[in-house]
Amino acid sequence: MADPLWTSEEMAKATGGTVGGAFSATGVSIDTRTLEPGDLFVALAGVRDGHEFVEAAMARGAAGALVSRAVPGPSVRVADTQIALEQLGIAARDRAPQAMRGAVTGSVGKTSVTQAIMAGLALAGRAHASVKSYNNHIGVPLTLARMPRDTERAVFEIGMNHADEIRPLTRMVRPHAAVVTTVGPVHTENFPDGEAGVARAKAEVLEGLEPGGVAVLNADNRWFDLLRDAAEKAGAVVRTFGSTDGCDARLIDFQAADGRAVVQARLHGKALDFPILQTGLHWGLNSMAVLLMLEALDVGLSDGLAALGAFEPLAGRGAESVVPVAGGAFTLIDESYNANPVSMASAIATLGARRVAGRRLVALTDMLELGPEAPAFHAGLAASIEAASIDLAFCAGPLMKSLWDALPPTRRGGYAETAAELAPQVARSVEAGDVVMVKGSNGSKAGAVAQALAALASSAEGLEGAR
Repeated sequence: MADPLWTSEEMAKATGGTVGGAFSATGVSIDTRTLEPGDLFVALAGVRDGHEFVEAAMARGAAGALVSRAVPGPSVRVADTQIALEQLGIAARDRAPQAMRGAVTGSVGKTSVTQAIMAGLALAGRAHASVKSYNNHIGVPLTLARMPRDTERAVFEIGMNHADEIRPLTRMVRPHAAVVTTVGPVHTENFPDGEAGVARAKAEVLEGLEPGGVAVLNADNRWFDLLRDAAEKAGAVVRTFGSTDGCDARLIDFQAADGRAVVQARLHGKALDFPILQTGLHWGLNSMAVLLMLEALDVGLSDGLAALGAFEPLAGRGAESVVPVAGGAFTLIDESYNANPVSMASAIATLGARRVAGRRLVALTDMLELGPEAPAFHAGLAASIEAASIDLAFCAGPLMKSLWDALPPTRRGGYAETAAELAPQVARSVEAGDVVMVKGSNGSKAGAVAQALAALASSAEGLEGAR
């Protein structure tokens, strides 16, 4: 039997807590809906107090609970469960000194780059990573607390909405290498000085680097100099990726077709061509960042290329599907998980560069947290749509009304106040041979449009079966 992830005695030592019935846990959970038998259940305060769910956790097979008041069943009792979770994470880090740790932040691409790095780490040995987008003040310590003691390499996604949020998280992780994928106008409503404030907030990730750690930075980004200065101040070794001469990982060309692409690059001056299972133009630079991070975490190039060659788009982040309809099928590109001006322009340009049998359609919902400039950012997408020769644009939401008004009548597909109201308009318009890209902020429910389009497959199957 494998060693437990945590014993109650270890937890008490890490947190200063009191054991109420000894137990051993094989995992850590904060949600009874996803809890696995043998997990430690951490009763966090939130919209609902986690202590209300301790009995349900026990019924689902939790080994014990981390709590701040008396509960039925085995437990470790502490003063504050959030602080205790952080202490568990730090203890997990310290008991695995052999583990090389990486951190990923940036305005775009954090989750996909994190998971691509994890794919490479997994080929090289015992690896650990964030699941989903667990990148905040709960997700980062939770990911650390879940790290097995024999981990050889790990990668952590670190996000933010405000200044001073990344700093404590990167100091918790203490990465040996950190990458800032890019900096753009994201969460700018929370920064009085706009994008410059976002850049400084992203630079916080470099403050937690281990001495002599590696900072992987995007030389194409307008904030590169600010980030490089922060890296040098932190005593980091700077490694650069971009499309210009002099980059450690230089993107030369990116050619996409049929659900995949070939990346042409130079890594430390040596020519490198390799295939990936991605079509988004941003994956050219993403691949460069991944290779430099894997190198910094002592993963061989062959493992890095193998990982990139097998890594598929994540759900809601560029995953493609072929949906049968009357007369054939259309291609659905699901980018519905999130959106900002940078990722939106990239996704539209990617669609524009694609060869299609029918039309290029986009269904777009509001980009959120952009502050007073939000209407202008939305209207500005009209130029991207024109440059990419998008045939029809469908828009949902009060902010996307600015784009709708800026579009010429020939490119207007339909407008609605909400994604749910827009979905049937797009579904009625799509035809065999079309390629439809759905994108928007998660909070503006772009996923509802993607789901409605994917559901047309079952309608088509029903019609076929009725014949």
